[in-house]
Amino acid sequence: MENSVQELAARLPAGRVVTDPDVIERYGHDEAEWAPHEPPLAVLRPHSAEEVRTIVRWCAEHRTPVIARGAGTGLSGGANATRGSVVLSFERMNAVLDIDPLERVAVVQPGVVNEDLRTACAEHGLWYPPDPASAPWSTIGGNVATNAGGLCCVKYGVTRDYVLGMQIVTGTGELVRLGRRTAKGVAGYDLAGLMVGSEGTLGIITEITVRLRPKRPAERTVAGYFDSIVSAGRAVEAVVGSGVIPSALELIDRHCLRAVDDWKKLGLSVDAEVVLLGRVDVAGSVGEADAETMRDCFEKAGATWSAVSTDEIESEALFQARRLAYPAVERLGPVLTEDICVPVRAVPDMLARIEEIALRHDTVIANIAHAGDGNLHPLLITSHDDEAARTRAQAAFADIIDAALDFGGTVTGEHGVGLLKMPGLSRELDPVAMAMHHSIKQALDPLGILNPGKVIDVRDAEKP
Repeated sequence: MENSVQELAARLPAGRVVTDPDVIERYGHDEAEWAPHEPPLAVLRPHSAEEVRTIVRWCAEHRTPVIARGAGTGLSGGANATRGSVVLSFERMNAVLDIDPLERVAVVQPGVVNEDLRTACAEHGLWYPPDPASAPWSTIGGNVATNAGGLCCVKYGVTRDYVLGMQIVTGTGELVRLGRRTAKGVAGYDLAGLMVGSEGTLGIITEITVRLRPKRPAERTVAGYFDSIVSAGRAVEAVVGSGVIPSALELIDRHCLRAVDDWKKLGLSVDAEVVLLGRVDVAGSVGEADAETMRDCFEKAGATWSAVSTDEIESEALFQARRLAYPAVERLGPVLTEDICVPVRAVPDMLARIEEIALRHDTVIANIAHAGDGNLHPLLITSHDDEAARTRAQAAFADIIDAALDFGGTVTGEHGVGLLKMPGLSRELDPVAMAMHHSIKQALDPLGILNPGKVIDVRDAEKP
């Protein structure tokens, strides 16, 4: 196979193919704890869509698996290398190609970092809403691949709501455009929408056209402290039921707050088991009323303290703590990250179930959540080199997924299925729906080279 990789290098400009073992080892996996991976044959760094097409055609000729990779910040193993694969890194395709203030669209390459796009849009008085906690590092291509959400998606939706069109390379090496650039369009099947959330299993995305919004008004922040995670869950239910549409409604527990403060020394002196952070971005007196309604919901649900913040620095520190929660907890030991989503009315009961599962499996579970839309992120923390703790955590992980499904939820709200959620997906989808997935995969990737073995296992379709 080494000779074949050299053949590929001959088809590309110099520097595109990397085979140094010390370099490619770093590209073998994303941030998913315990998801299996192996060193790839090579790391490929294309500079253009045409070079991507050359790579995929070579992979098709040699039946070589190709795994698309953004920044490697994924949490489900979706970008992990498998035996005999090559990793296609988009780090060199990182240009914002166009921002159109009149049409309110942007055209970007997949390697553009989310926060860089948002900064570029702000210069035109525009805003790109999807804002995963990894926005300072994650790429738009990766966000599209997993249909990423974020803090403000409770009001503004997830990545799929902003993708108008794209250019992709198919599993047979064809370069094609999908979707549109116009505000409206219903011509044919929504193939661009199908690519969003497909985790590189149906096509390799080389360019993305996204919808933008005008810059929004300043936000008001509402904070509430709670002595139990269940009462915080009831507050979330109350806010949603009140009719207020928050621009963010986030939950962060004491494990996460302490980990962030120990790491970043933000001076957080929160005397609470759980903190809810809400925001509203409606201007004027209506926004003031919405903020007070949210605070009232916190109080009635049992908040030990609540307030509409008048200190912007303090508010930003709390939301910074929310964004830093995962990497801060990760410093404590290996972390197995959940990504379940349940109906909002089930949030209190789901949080109580998580506490029960933690006790039953003797596993420390910290909690952060996009609570306003039911997207919960239990973080299962273990110790280094403790196999017994790892086994308990994996059992707890499976029980949390089962509980989410029992409450009418889903196994993943924004991180994707990847490798870690495949068993859960097989339980969530009925056999007919799973067969539809297999048919789509076979139609768009007939050679089975696009991120094989992720999301769905096509081998299941061959079982009697």
